[in-house]
Amino acid sequence: MIKKLTAEFLGTMWLVLGGCGSAMLAAGFPELGIGFVGVALAFGLTVVTMAYAIGSISGAHLNPAVSIGLWMGGRFSAKELLPYIGSQILGGIAGAAVLYIIVTGTEGGVIGDFAANGYAEHSPGEFDMAAAFTTEFVMTFFFLIVILGATSKKASPGFAGLAIGLCLTLIHLISIPVTNTSVNPARSISQAIFVGDWAIGQLWLFILAPILGAILAGLVSRFLFSDEK
Repeated sequence: MIKKLTAEFLGTMWLVLGGCGSAMLAAGFPELGIGFVGVALAFGLTVVTMAYAIGSISGAHLNPAVSIGLWMGGRFSAKELLPYIGSQILGGIAGAAVLYIIVTGTEGGVIGDFAANGYAEHSPGEFDMAAAFTTEFVMTFFFLIVILGATSKKASPGFAGLAIGLCLTLIHLISIPVTNTSVNPARSISQAIFVGDWAIGQLWLFILAPILGAILAGLVSRFLFSDEK
């Protein structure tokens, strides 16, 4: 169990470092910025790399919503759920702490919005709360459907990590303009802690919507993949 929790800690730390780090440090870099496409790819790559690095140890959930969705789908033990979520949140905070040191390491360095998730005036496209909630709910639902399908017994072995990483890339391509893309409460919590203020006030949406989307996906998966049991 210690190995599993350590793997989830490190994996979620890497997700925040790679995904949020690319958004803060490289997305708008003068003339050579990677833009939304680069950030979306960076998030996907963090999942692909960790899926193959630690998937055999912990399953590479890297996300409380994923753990909850797998539990609802009958693929994950209830007794491991809270320890996994705790490790994921701590790993995300550790990743954000490293980014804080880096971002503030220039003369007059400020963290800005720190790639935090938000809606209304804190949405990149100023999308309202309803649009943000719908986006996070639906995107997490499909993320879990892909995860549950790609890891099902009838799926092609060895390709789950690639499919899941590409799905997360696609999700970011769709939803960065709406919310900066969460679909992961640990990612949202880690950034909001360092921003404080409005990010803490809006954090509820980026915890609740992904969890509800994951729960629905887990329930739907019991029907879709019922012939595997």
